[in-house]
Amino acid sequence: MEEVRQTSAWVASHAKHVKVDSLEIENVADGIHGSVPKVEWDFEGIHYFDGGPLTVQYLLVLDAINFCFWPDEELSYDHLASGLKAALQLDNSVLDADRLQTYNGPQLRELLNWPRPLPLEEERIRLLHEVGTELERSYEGQAANLVKAAGNSAARLVTLVTRHFPGFRDHSLYKGRQVFLYKRAQIFVADVWGAFKGQGHGKFYDISSITIFADYIVPAVLRQLGVLKYSLALSNSIDSKIEISSGSEEEIEIRACTIYAVEKMRDLIESKFAKKVLSVEMDLWLWSKGVQDSDLAYHRTLSIYY
Repeated sequence: MEEVRQTSAWVASHAKHVKVDSLEIENVADGIHGSVPKVEWDFEGIHYFDGGPLTVQYLLVLDAINFCFWPDEELSYDHLASGLKAALQLDNSVLDADRLQTYNGPQLRELLNWPRPLPLEEERIRLLHEVGTELERSYEGQAANLVKAAGNSAARLVTLVTRHFPGFRDHSLYKGRQVFLYKRAQIFVADVWGAFKGQGHGKFYDISSITIFADYIVPAVLRQLGVLKYSLALSNSIDSKIEISSGSEEEIEIRACTIYAVEKMRDLIESKFAKKVLSVEMDLWLWSKGVQDSDLAYHRTLSIYY
C-alpha cells in the first residue's frame, strides 16, 4: 500500500494536467468539522450476504467485473450487485469456481438479467474465467481460503489478489515510472471488511493501510469541491464527454491525484482534529456524494480497472 501512496504522490508532484489545491483540502476538512460524515456500508439491500464463505465468493466475483459502466447510460454497479445476488438466491452454485470458467457473454447477461451486451463484455468474461481457474488451482475453489491466507492483513490480501489474478493488477506507466493504483483489489478487501463489519472473514488488523479507490466518481466530487483543478483542455474534454484514453497522462494524473489528495485530507483531519479516519470511510462519503448528483461531470475511460 505504501507503493500506492508513494507513486501517487510522485505523480501529483509532476502532474501538468491536474493540480491538488491544499487550501481547498483544508477547507473541506474544516467544513466537515474534523469528522467524516458516516455513511453505512449497505449489505442489506443490493448485495448478497449470508455471513459465510459464499459471501466472500460473491464479493470477489462482483469486484472482478466491477468496472466500466459509462458507455451504457442505464447500466450501474447496482445492476451487477443485485443481479449476482438474485442469481445466487436461485442457485447457490452459480459462482462455483468450475462454473466461472465456462460462462460466455450471453450467459453472463442472463445471470445479471441484463438485456444487451455489457461494456467490455469479453473482458468481463475473461476475468470470470481467470478468477475461477486460479481459485480452483490455488485455493480449493474458495475465495474464503484466499482471504484466510492473508492472515487478517488487508495489505497482504491486496498483495495476494494482485499476485494471483492479473486482471486486478491496476498499475500504469507515467513518465517512465510505474504507478500503482489497485482500485478493484483494494475495494474487494474493503467490501469484505464492510460486509462482515470487521469481524470473521472481514477482520483485518491493518484496514487503515487501504487507500481511496480511484474511480470515476470520487475525482469528479473532488473537482466539484475545488480540491482537484484540471487544465482547460482536460476540463473541456470531460465536460464535453470526450473519452480520456486509458494509460494517458491525463487519466493517470486524475486517479493518482485523487489518492494523493484524499490521503492529505485524511492526514490533516487526524493531525488537526485528533480524529482517526480511514481512507475507506473517506471514499464511501465522497462516493455517496457523487452518486446522488445526476449532473456530476466525470471522466470517461474504457478500462477494466474501474
